Amino acid sequence: MPRSSGPVDSPARLSLISRHLAPDYPLNTPYTVERHPDNIDTSLLPKTQTRALTTDTTPANMSTQPEHATLLIPGPIEFDDAVLNSMSHYSESHVGPGFVAVFGETLSMLRKLFQTTDPSAQPFVLSGSGTLGWDLVAANLIEPGEDALVLSTGYFGDGFADCLKVYGANVTQISAEPGSRPQLPEIEKALSEKKYKLLTVTHVDTSTGVLSELKNLSELVHRVSPDTLVIVDGVCSVACEEIDFDAWKLDGVVTASQKAIGCPAGLSISMFSGRAIQAFQNRQTPPTSYFASMKNWLPIMQNYEAKKPSYFATPSPQLVRALHTALGQIVAQGVKERFAAHKAASDKIKAAVAALGLKQVAANPDDQAHGMTAIYLPENVKGAELLPKLASRGVVFAGGIHKAIAAKYIRFGHMGVSVLDPSRGHVEKAIKALEEGLSECGYQKA
Repeated sequence: MPRSSGPVDSPARLSLISRHLAPDYPLNTPYTVERHPDNIDTSLLPKTQTRALTTDTTPANMSTQPEHATLLIPGPIEFDDAVLNSMSHYSESHVGPGFVAVFGETLSMLRKLFQTTDPSAQPFVLSGSGTLGWDLVAANLIEPGEDALVLSTGYFGDGFADCLKVYGANVTQISAEPGSRPQLPEIEKALSEKKYKLLTVTHVDTSTGVLSELKNLSELVHRVSPDTLVIVDGVCSVACEEIDFDAWKLDGVVTASQKAIGCPAGLSISMFSGRAIQAFQNRQTPPTSYFASMKNWLPIMQNYEAKKPSYFATPSPQLVRALHTALGQIVAQGVKERFAAHKAASDKIKAAVAALGLKQVAANPDDQAHGMTAIYLPENVKGAELLPKLASRGVVFAGGIHKAIAAKYIRFGHMGVSVLDPSRGHVEKAIKALEEGLSECGYQKA
């Protein structure tokens, strides 16, 4: 079809692209006047690829992935074979009944991960990185000129503040010194002085390994400023740190696929409360983004969860299938058990770090994340010298990224399969590599 020289309005564009769809597959879009019922029987359709995960000669607990250095950065993480195998699913329509069934189940499983049974809350899965979650919040839940309070514990807290400013929010920022977090009294003081539309907090800041406490913080906000939305950046915390969405009265948690959830990068994942959705619907001005607009995505997510084919922008069927597999494993294990396993592994790693005579960026144990550890280097050791030595031993750590201390520390990620499957030996391998690498750099514990 020749390209039109003039603009095509949205309904006309959707009419054009829908011509390839079978008449039995009703297509719901953000522009549909009347929502179509779900009349597709998906019960007999295959929901997962049937390709075997292992061969007859491969033990069930042995990875079939090619040999590679063990990736122990704070995301992306190592992936389970079944999750990677899901990525190789044959090409399929993003509005076909097989994919629609899988996407619907995926959204429903996210409710279990976030621990919400509130029907007014809504999960979102969009193509994009964790940063897209910031845009969802900034474009939909706050209007230009409204006030936002940002609690920052590092690089990513600062980034969230910058994003809100881009969309016109009036941002007040409470920042902590590297390795610590804003304290409740100063937060209460700020909330008492001004009416904020929302408050954001980075649950685990990947730049410092600092864990922010959510339960008491949310209680404070609801007591002092009950109309303020509580928004959590959970990119480095979801699926390895406890998040009780309903009990803690959270209004939004944004995350991504490639960290503790254990799925390849490429999906922005979030959960918003009914109160947050209502705040969006009460806007006086249109959303300030097109792709990140809840006006466009909310009906799509609602329809997919109800297993009705919908379209606004093309999702990745392969990534969604991988997410479906990863969430299936999480639900089967149990979220409480998963949190406990990450804490146990974290305790072991932090004890080993202390035994080497090293200190963490987050000095207070209450402020230390359970899915990563930020480790100060000895004075005579440079990260640029140590990291290659770790790599030569088949272990990949990350360097520092907090601008105030970047050259002084390294970051060890321990999430997902690396701690949940002890047979892989990733934790022991990493601790040994760290000890040997430091020794090769001339470091000896005093």
